[in-house]
Amino acid sequence: MSSHNQQTNGREASLNRRKLLEFLSASPILAPGAISAVAGMLAAGTAGAMAQSYDVLRQAPVMDGDLIANPAQALNVFDFEAVAKKTLPPAHYGYLASGVDGDETLKANREGFEKIAIRARRLIDVRKIDTTVKIFGETWGSPIALAPISSQGAFHPEAEGAVARACKAKNHQMILSTVGSTSIEDVIKERGSPVWYMLYPTDDWAVTEALVKRAEKAGAPAIVLTVDRQGGRNTETLFRERRSDTRTCTDCHTPGFKNEVSRKPMFDDLDVSKVTNLYGTGMTWDYVKRLRGIVKGKLVLKGIVTHEDAKKALEYGVDALIVSNHGGRAEESLQSTIGVLPEIVGAVNGKVPILIDGGFRRGTDVIKALALGATAVCVGRPYAWGLAAFGQPGVEMVLTLMQREFETIMRQVGATKIAEINAASVSRA
Repeated sequence: MSSHNQQTNGREASLNRRKLLEFLSASPILAPGAISAVAGMLAAGTAGAMAQSYDVLRQAPVMDGDLIANPAQALNVFDFEAVAKKTLPPAHYGYLASGVDGDETLKANREGFEKIAIRARRLIDVRKIDTTVKIFGETWGSPIALAPISSQGAFHPEAEGAVARACKAKNHQMILSTVGSTSIEDVIKERGSPVWYMLYPTDDWAVTEALVKRAEKAGAPAIVLTVDRQGGRNTETLFRERRSDTRTCTDCHTPGFKNEVSRKPMFDDLDVSKVTNLYGTGMTWDYVKRLRGIVKGKLVLKGIVTHEDAKKALEYGVDALIVSNHGGRAEESLQSTIGVLPEIVGAVNGKVPILIDGGFRRGTDVIKALALGATAVCVGRPYAWGLAAFGQPGVEMVLTLMQREFETIMRQVGATKIAEINAASVSRA
């Protein structure tokens, strides 16, 4: 059989499977478990014709023959993950997909949303809704912001520049990483307005101070200090994917920590000879106090996951918190960020904005966080999937899908503005 005929037959088989599953799902006599079993048998029966691709979050399998060919075909953000996995070199995909140890905390971030149900309300006029939020005097078009992700040039040549243009087109805020592939000046130029800056402080105060001054001079209204990367980490999924990567890494990466750091544009013209790590190993609350002394704008702590640390942050003059476990990449705690959010909200008691990241994939995830007291959410991997798959158009569609889902569920809970999303909008599942 020719390759063309094999592909045609594969697509027809895929279409027939979908039609059958749609019929079964509408049947009143088959339970969901039976449908899942049939789906499994169908998938197993076509394993020879089409390989299956799974992400580490145990999402439903995506057939290679079903991969979307352009952003407009995406039904949800997971459609981009499958394309990104096929497009990226194994090591680059492994970097993006990896949690730590057995990826259990990464999975917990997703599973945490399953423990929260949404309470739908009826007979409320929700034809017009307002999704704007105001943080630090700036009005955001949506409570969905983009979390910092390092080295986005590993996913697409246009890197953070493409992401910034997508944010401009869709009116979302973004946070730039210290070790991004694009300078903050260029990112702000592409977005057309200031972005937040996430600070990896390094262990050289002179470098830290220079990074803060540069970001603020460029217009960054907030410096986001990451405090969750001091203990080291074991990124097993990344290490495993590296084994299957046949490329010569030194073609792009110069061995040695200082060489890698000096390649990042935010370290241009800086003396990094004394820098031995990015994460400020040995940081204490006195470090936060010292940083508070030089940050002229807003100071945000990213990585707070307990009420004790939330209260401490307020004592040290922090202006906002991001509840985060680095997307499941900081520690194998098995604590989901959505699960610990209520205790942070209780500790802060409305004194400062609270943002949250970790596992956000759906508009329903966003509304759950807002209902539990978050001011805004930060999305990470989905927009990186979109970037890797299709560049700027992929990022734009990821934002479009999540915003559309969010607006849909807002209407279902009867909220016409963000302030109307509250604890009564959810319950424990």
